[in-house]
Amino acid sequence: MVFSWLNVSILLGLLVGFGFAAGPLVGAWLLAPRARGGDMGIPYECGLRPHGSAWVRFGINYYFYALLFLAFDVDVLYLFPVAAHYPDSVGFLPLIKVFIFLFALALGCFYFWKKGVFEWPHKIQFDQQ
Repeated sequence: MVFSWLNVSILLGLLVGFGFAAGPLVGAWLLAPRARGGDMGIPYECGLRPHGSAWVRFGINYYFYALLFLAFDVDVLYLFPVAAHYPDSVGFLPLIKVFIFLFALALGCFYFWKKGVFEWPHKIQFDQQ
């Protein structure tokens, strides 16, 4: 097999890619503090010493809101190509498709609203240990 400049450039690109991937890992391993114990072992909490346990359970509402945000954020991203292509389209068919898509999103919001996902508890109580 004869190596050409294309093969050399591909190998060089692979080596540079591995270097970019391994560089931060090796750098973090080399530059990380080696101290153990004391304040290094406790969880970081806004520069203050933490109060209570580090394994506090958060309410499931936080996760529901995060998942809803991600779901609708990704769905909104589908509207950008439609908006970019809309001036070049002919007729009302793209507009009808966008309304069908938005209607499906509205049905999802209505379903979550009826299930009570958007209801935030008035008082969150954490377990005191």
